[in-house]
Amino acid sequence: MHIARCSRVRLLHNERFVAPMKHPVRGFAASTRTALFCTAAALTAAIPAAAQAQEFEEAQPATGTSQDAYQGNEIVVTATKREQTLQDVPVAVTVTTAEVIERAFIRDIKDLATVVPSLRVGERQNANNTNFFIRGFGNGANNAGIEPSVGVFIDGVYRSRSAAQIADLPDVERIEVLRGPQSTLFGKNASAGVISIITQKPKFDFGGNVEASYGNFDAMVLKGVVTGPVSDTIALSVSGGINKRDGFQRNLATGNRTGERDRWFVRGQALFEPGNGLSVRLMGDYGKIDEICCAVVNVKTAPPTAILTGPLGGKVNTPDQRYDGIVYTNFDSTNKIKNWGVSGQVDYELGPAKLTSITAYRRSVTNTNFDSDFTSADLLRGSNVGYISLKTFTQELRLTASLADKVDFLVGGFYFNEKVAQSTRLAWGAQARPYADALVRSLSGNSQNIPALEALFGQLSGNPALYTNRFFAAGQGINEDYGMKDENYSIFSQLDFHVSDRLTLTGGIAYTNDRKRYSTNVVSTDVFSNLNLATLRNGATSAAIAQTVGGLLGVPGGLANAQQIGAFAQANPAAFAQIQTGAANATLPLLGLRPLQYFPPFLNVPNSVESGRTSDDKFTYTARLAYDVTDSVNVYLSYATGYKASSINLSRDSRPLASDAAAINAAGLAVVNQTYGTRLAAPENSRVIEGGIKGNWGLVTANLAVFQQEIKGFQSNIFTGTGFVLANAGKQSVFGFEFEGTAKPAKGLTLGMSVTYLDPKYDSFVNSAFGDATGITPADIPPISATFSGEYDHEMGNGDHVILRGSYHYESKVQVVEGLPAFIQRNPITQEVLPGGYAPGLAAARPFTREVDEVDASLTYAMENGLELAVWGRNLLNDRYISTVFDSPAQTGSVSAYINSPRTYGVSARFRW
Repeated sequence: MHIARCSRVRLLHNERFVAPMKHPVRGFAASTRTALFCTAAALTAAIPAAAQAQEFEEAQPATGTSQDAYQGNEIVVTATKREQTLQDVPVAVTVTTAEVIERAFIRDIKDLATVVPSLRVGERQNANNTNFFIRGFGNGANNAGIEPSVGVFIDGVYRSRSAAQIADLPDVERIEVLRGPQSTLFGKNASAGVISIITQKPKFDFGGNVEASYGNFDAMVLKGVVTGPVSDTIALSVSGGINKRDGFQRNLATGNRTGERDRWFVRGQALFEPGNGLSVRLMGDYGKIDEICCAVVNVKTAPPTAILTGPLGGKVNTPDQRYDGIVYTNFDSTNKIKNWGVSGQVDYELGPAKLTSITAYRRSVTNTNFDSDFTSADLLRGSNVGYISLKTFTQELRLTASLADKVDFLVGGFYFNEKVAQSTRLAWGAQARPYADALVRSLSGNSQNIPALEALFGQLSGNPALYTNRFFAAGQGINEDYGMKDENYSIFSQLDFHVSDRLTLTGGIAYTNDRKRYSTNVVSTDVFSNLNLATLRNGATSAAIAQTVGGLLGVPGGLANAQQIGAFAQANPAAFAQIQTGAANATLPLLGLRPLQYFPPFLNVPNSVESGRTSDDKFTYTARLAYDVTDSVNVYLSYATGYKASSINLSRDSRPLASDAAAINAAGLAVVNQTYGTRLAAPENSRVIEGGIKGNWGLVTANLAVFQQEIKGFQSNIFTGTGFVLANAGKQSVFGFEFEGTAKPAKGLTLGMSVTYLDPKYDSFVNSAFGDATGITPADIPPISATFSGEYDHEMGNGDHVILRGSYHYESKVQVVEGLPAFIQRNPITQEVLPGGYAPGLAAARPFTREVDEVDASLTYAMENGLELAVWGRNLLNDRYISTVFDSPAQTGSVSAYINSPRTYGVSARFRW
C-alpha cells in the first residue's frame, strides 16, 4: 500500500530523521463499493481522537532485532525496491517482523497463514508440494512445469518452485506479503502476489543468539546466528538450525510415523562496506530435508476400496478415524530435498542515485517416493518415485534516483535462466493383478476374469499364449522423463512524481519475454494399457460371428471362413443381422475395460507436429495516485496489471490438442488409445483496481484496502484420481477488502487485528474439469479470514520482562474443492460424459468443508542478561479440519484427504548477546 507525502519520524539504519511520505490509492469498481470505502475511511480517520486521548509511555521491547524498534506503520519495508515505512509504501503489503516470528514460534513459511489472513499455505503429498494463495489466487505444486502465481523471493532472489522455497526461517528480519499483481517490479511470476523474505545483514557489532526448543511429538529445534566484524569494513554472520519432530500420524502397516520433521540448514553472509557509497553482500546457504511425509486419510469408502481391504487383505482407516492419527500404506512415503545457492548483492550510491545488482545461482534436488494408493495393499510398487532437479541463474540490475525532491524513478532489468529435469517411475505391485481381476469380475457381472481375457486376446492376436500372466504384472507401469529450459527477461521502470507536498502520481511499466523449450520421454510398459480394445473387440465380434455361423453350417472345427459367412449372410439376411447384433452386444463389455488402462501409451514431444516450444511476451502497467489528507492519514488509488507466462504440463496427463489430431494422424504419429487434451496452459493476465487508506497516530495504526481483482486465463490444475488436468479458466475474479490495525491502549500492551473479506467467482470457465463452471464460486477461498492478536510486555523492577502473547486465527466455512471428477457420470463404454453427468461430480464435493478456529499463545520470561525462557502452544484448541480432498487413486467412488496439524506445545530457551 502507499501513502502520500507528509512529515513523519522514522528509523532507517539506526538513524532518526524527518522525511516526507508517499502514498498511492487503488480504486474499485461500483458505486456501492465506493460507499463502503468512504465509510471505512471515515471510521479510520476518526480513530486519532481515541489515540490522542492516550498518554501512555510505550514500554521498550525487552530484546530482539533492530526491527523491534519499528512499530505499526513505522516498520521499514522494501516492497517497491526502495526503503520506505509501511505507511509510505505504495503496495498492499502485510509485514511480519522477526519479533512476531519469534513470539508466535513460526517455524517455516507454512505457519505464516496464521498471522497473514490474505495468505493461505497448503502442504500436500510431500514437502515439495507447497501451495501459496493470496486473495484466493495461487497454484504451482504437483508439477515442475507449472510455475507459481505467487512469487517467493529471499533477499531479492527469486525461488522458482516449492522445494526451493522451504526454509526454517533462519536469521529473518521481516517477511513482506505483497497482495495483488506485482509484475511491474518483480520480473517473474507475480500475477497474484509476492512473498518477500528479508534476512538480517551482518553487523559490525559482535552479537548473536541461540535458541533451543522441545515440544510434544518429541519436537526438537536448535538454531542460532553469530555476527560480528573482522575488520572496519567487513562483517560476517553464520546461522544454522536443526528441526526434528515425530510424525503426527502412525502408519500401522509399517510401524513408523509420518508427517515428521527432519531438516537442517546453514547460511553464511559477508558484508563489505569500504565507504564511498559501496556495499557488497555475499550469501551462501545449504539445506537438507529427509522426512517421512505426508499423511493421507480416507474420508469416504467405496466398493473398490472394499476389494483392497477385503479379499486382498489391505487396510485403510475408516472415515470416522480421519483425526485419530493413523494411516495405512505398505511403505513409508519419503522426501529427500537438497537446496543450496550463492548470491551477491552490490549497492553503489552515486550522489542522488543508487545502483543495485543481485546475482544468484541456485540448485535444488528432490527425491520423493510415496504410496499412491494410500492403503497397505501392495497395489503400486515403488509407487511415485519422483526426481526433480532445478538449476537456476538470475540477474537483476536496477537504478534508483531522486531528482530535485520532485521525482523518484527506478529503472532496471531482470534475467532468469532455469533448467528443469523431472523423472517419475510408477509400477504395479504384487497385488495389482488380483485387484484388477476383482474389478474385471465386477465390471463384467462375473462373466470375465484376467486369465480368460489373456487367453481371449491372445487368440485374437494369433498366439493364445501371448498374454499369459502378463496383465497387471508386478513391475509393469510407466517411466517418465521430462526436461524444460526456461529463459526469461524483463525490463521495468517506475516513476513517482510529487505533484505537491501532499500529492504523488506514480506510473510504472514492464516488458516481460518468456521462452520455454520442453521435451518428454514417456514409456508405458503396462501390457494391458497398450491394448487396442476397440480393435480387439472387433476381432472378438468377428470370431463370435464365425463361431455361430460355423455351428449352424456344421463346419468342421466350428469356425466358418469369410466365404462361408458371406454366403450365409446372403442366403439368410435377417438371421445374419441377429447374429451380428448378438455378437456385438456380447463383446461390448470389452470396451468397458478402458478405465483399467491406467498407463496408456504416450505421444512424446517434440515431434513433427508439436515443436515443444513456447514464446510469450507482455507489457504490464501500474498507475497510482496518493494523497495526504492530513499528516497522519493518507489515501491512495491504484490500477495494476500482472502476468505469468505459459506453464507446461510435465506429467503423463499431457496430451496433444484436439486441433492437432488431423495432423498427427496424417503424420502417422498417433499411439494406441490416443487421446487429446492440453500440453500446457496459456499465460495468465491479471489486474487489480484498488483503493485504500492508511492512518498512523503513533499509538494506533489502521490500514484499509478495497479491491476488485481478476485473472484471465487462470492456470487450473485439477486432480482426476489418476492424474492432473492443466487448463486455463476463462476469467476468475474476486471483490474484497482487507483491514489491518494495531493499538496500544496501555503501557506494554499491543493489540492487533487483521480481517480479509473475499467474494470470488468464475466469470468464465467453459472447459473446466466439471463442464461449464461459469458463474460458480471457486472452492477453498473462505469469505472471511481474520486474525486477532494481543501482546503484553511487563517490565519487572530488576529490568527483566514478562511477555504474554496470544492470537486467534479464524477462517469461515468453505467448500474445499469444486468437485470430484471420479463421480462424473460417463458412458461405461465410450467414457463420454452423459447428459447432466457433471452434476454428480460437483455434488460429491459439497459435504467436504473446512472452518478454522486456531488459538496460539506463548509466555516468555526475558532476563536483562539476554536469557529468555518461554512456554508456547500452537492450535491450542486442537481444531481439526480437512485441508483438501481428492478422488482416491484407482478406487473409484472413494475419497481421500489431507488434514491439518494437531495441537503442538513446548518450551524454549533463547540467549542473546
